[in-house]
Amino acid sequence: ADIISTAEFNHTGELLATGDKGGRVVIFQREQESKNQPHRRGEYNVYSTFQSHEPEFDYLKSLEIEEKINKIRWLPQQNAAYFLLSTNDKTVKLWKVSERDKRPEGYNLKDEDGRLRDPSMITMLRVPVLRPMDLMVEATPRRVFANAHTYHINSISVNSDYETYMSADDLRINLWNFEITNQSFNIVDIKPANMEELTEVITAAEFHPHHCNTFVYSSSKGTIRLCDMRTAALCDRHAKFFEEPEDPSNRSFFSEIISSISDVKFSHSGRYIMTRDYLTVKVWDLNMENRPIETYQVHDYLRSKLCSLYENDCIFDKFECVWNGSDSVIMTGSYNNFFRMFDRNTKRDVTLEASRENSKPRAILKPRKVCVGGKRRKDEISVDSLDFSKKILHTAWHPSENIIAVAATNNLYIFQDKVN
Repeated sequence: ADIISTAEFNHTGELLATGDKGGRVVIFQREQESKNQPHRRGEYNVYSTFQSHEPEFDYLKSLEIEEKINKIRWLPQQNAAYFLLSTNDKTVKLWKVSERDKRPEGYNLKDEDGRLRDPSMITMLRVPVLRPMDLMVEATPRRVFANAHTYHINSISVNSDYETYMSADDLRINLWNFEITNQSFNIVDIKPANMEELTEVITAAEFHPHHCNTFVYSSSKGTIRLCDMRTAALCDRHAKFFEEPEDPSNRSFFSEIISSISDVKFSHSGRYIMTRDYLTVKVWDLNMENRPIETYQVHDYLRSKLCSLYENDCIFDKFECVWNGSDSVIMTGSYNNFFRMFDRNTKRDVTLEASRENSKPRAILKPRKVCVGGKRRKDEISVDSLDFSKKILHTAWHPSENIIAVAATNNLYIFQDKVN
């Protein structure tokens, strides 16, 4: 139940939210820098924990709906409270997280324990006053958006107009208004009339960071469609279609499976799209549809292991990818608790490991290398000894600083660049 299933920084980076398989949301807050230790940057400590989703049962379909949190998305902060969306397979909830450090005292009709007083005993009028109390962080559900998805929700994305958001499942994408919970507008529907003709499913979707009319969604066929809501209400016809032609020499039994896109992300600038498939991360320019402008090999040494990865179902793992604040570096996860970083300017890349053994506080991470066959140097790890049960599927990057969060099964690691 405590396996982390999503991680997301808020817009300032002061808060970091994680969701887990048990339906819980844990929010970490960055501590303020202390005057005693000015060189020590603020660390993240638990700020609030609440149960977001409970297990449910669909009696019509005889299906269990698990409580696992699939995605969390923050809304920009408008006042003292924080708002976030969390979703499981079927239901999206809008949560308000707020602080209370005062409580009212001196009620007329109730005593201090909250019990009703006998009206005949009330002889004088009291004016309630606010008294200081220990800080309490409360999480309250403000909206519940339910009953709109037949299939499992894989993505939610807040629009840049901050009035609407979308939720995507395998075959449909719905547009919601934050104020309206009982109806949504279906903007993409790829369900065929005959389900036997189904050839692809939607794997991820995201709104453009600046243009509220534009969004992208990726498919299990390795394609990305850019849609413009100004052209038609139902965006079944895309405005742009991004696909890389397949190299016939690389064709194999696994080609279709490994070309399925597991994550799609707009760059902060809105000029590029990043996609993650099983073996690579690709960066696409919105103005060029026929091929990506950059392709990064995440773990090409697994190409020879696809057969065993298919047998143990690892080939269906859905890795996420993230940009840093300036869109110059991208990060994504791998196996053996490795995660990869690619610098788009220098073309340098590094493999780092998130594990308890080598992640003592303030320790510096050493780059790791994987060797394929031949002689193994002492600091390298053989591809045959990689642990495929340890995988980093979910990562997050602070919006403006070099602070990253890496979810390795039920452990959350937070790393930051070295401060001189």
